[in-house]
Amino acid sequence: MSGKKYGSDLMVDVIRSFDIPYISLNPGASYRGLHDSLVNWQGGGPQLICCQHEKVAVGVAHGYAKVTGRPMAVALHDLVGLLQATMGIYYAFHDRVPMLLLGGSGPADTSRRRPAIDWFHSANVQGNAVRDYVKWDDEPRSVAATPESLIRAWNIARVGPAGPVYVSLDADLQEQELTEDIAVPDPASFALPTPPGADPAALARLAEALMEAERPLIVAGYAGRDPDAFTLIPELAQIVGAGVIDTGARLNMPNRHPLNVTGTNVASEADLVLFLDCKETEISISSVDSATRVVTSHLSKDARCMSLGYSLAGIRGWSHDYGRMMPMELDIAADTVSALPQLVEICRTLMQESDAVSEQRRQTRREALAARHEQQWNSWQKQAAEVADDQPLSTSRLASEVWEVIRNYDWVLTAGTSRGWARKLWDFDKHYRHPGDSLGTATQIGISLGVALAHKGTGRLVVDLQPDGDLMFDLGTLWVAAYYKIPMLVIMVNNRAYYNDWAHQEHIAIERGRPVENAYIGMEISGPAPDFASIARAQGWWAEGPIDKPEDVRAAIARAAEVVATTGKPALVDIVTQLT
Repeated sequence: MSGKKYGSDLMVDVIRSFDIPYISLNPGASYRGLHDSLVNWQGGGPQLICCQHEKVAVGVAHGYAKVTGRPMAVALHDLVGLLQATMGIYYAFHDRVPMLLLGGSGPADTSRRRPAIDWFHSANVQGNAVRDYVKWDDEPRSVAATPESLIRAWNIARVGPAGPVYVSLDADLQEQELTEDIAVPDPASFALPTPPGADPAALARLAEALMEAERPLIVAGYAGRDPDAFTLIPELAQIVGAGVIDTGARLNMPNRHPLNVTGTNVASEADLVLFLDCKETEISISSVDSATRVVTSHLSKDARCMSLGYSLAGIRGWSHDYGRMMPMELDIAADTVSALPQLVEICRTLMQESDAVSEQRRQTRREALAARHEQQWNSWQKQAAEVADDQPLSTSRLASEVWEVIRNYDWVLTAGTSRGWARKLWDFDKHYRHPGDSLGTATQIGISLGVALAHKGTGRLVVDLQPDGDLMFDLGTLWVAAYYKIPMLVIMVNNRAYYNDWAHQEHIAIERGRPVENAYIGMEISGPAPDFASIARAQGWWAEGPIDKPEDVRAAIARAAEVVATTGKPALVDIVTQLT
């Protein structure tokens, strides 16, 4: 091998210093220098994960970060690859996950460009395409400037609220031979800022308000990104006698904990609501008429609202992903990683100092909330039982059948929840069971692949309750799982339609007095119905289906789970379900 060193070799030296395990990508010539260094320079690495679309490459990094809390890197081919990736990048920003996006660009020196291709694939400032929904972007103008740019990006991505960053690496700089040695700084010399703490006086005020409230309620959003929150939130709820609504942004507490009152109308009786690391507050305490768009708050006019989390940090002007403003009596800007343990400790001390009457009041409230939890849980079981024999299979029956199989494994659910039924029927008893709910259509399978990649080698059974419409966007992901031997069990929730939109069309037709039976037009995925089992087998998976008889479902899922658990091979079971 030549003893020469090139710009991209230096870039890879810096990337390796971050201890990044994977770089997902769709191949592109604008980072051919970087690619060569990643596979050849001093033994190569990090491992490349080739994806069939840039959005999927971003999705893989998204899912990986949701599980581990650590960024992956994603390589994006100049301007066109970046544009292909934009939806995935936006959802990563919205979902507060860190990732290092590496673009190839230019050459900025136009005298070094190849005719045509290098011109229409380049932009003056490539980062403009995503600047509104990344935390930071840069395009270093020399090889010597690159290490600092990458280290700064690495830290900005990880500091809260986390998110994607984009560094465009000039193709000419990648391919330049180095004429002098450029040192690679130790990233440890540039310490990551510590999680922002809460104002002590404000935190004490919040703790006192929670302890004094008659009917406190905690709405938990992104706090569950910290595994410790899974035990801290239930402890806080127990101390103050609060119910907890888990928004699903992350798994914030066990769903079978008696103070978990998600799905109930407990918000209507709350006299104090604490929004715990919530970006959008309204959805958990209100309802909406989908046809008329009328939003109805369930809070009483006297309810007090307080917040602990990033508050206005991370809010950008381009996207309205933060929701409607709500009046807040107290809004404490802090990272719950540092502030939540402090809040629990203060409340613990206050509980020890409480009089017997106050503690009895809280105990009475705990018992009432536990009864409400049990009532709601039994209601869900009853709803599921009422449609258990329906054909095609109901989504609740599907979730139940999957649960009866996977409960015997150390399992992980990736993103989708079978229209919420997994949360209503399964026992989410460990923090790693679920990294958070799915996002928009055309994101779940990529994110699920990243979740499975993060758990590879742990022996856990990773399960994806996969909508058919979502998979149709990104069928190439099946090849990725097979090629890189990523164990995962995909259960198709196959209603042969884009039903979420179908339901919207039904609402509109009913509201306007027009034919509801026309709602299917432009919505169905049928005639022909995709054969997902055949598609999966063609890309190296074990697969079975389509299955449309309820009595056949559990055995098929059991066979597939055993294949994944014993061979490490991905497996898919295609199950036909009802529209609802």
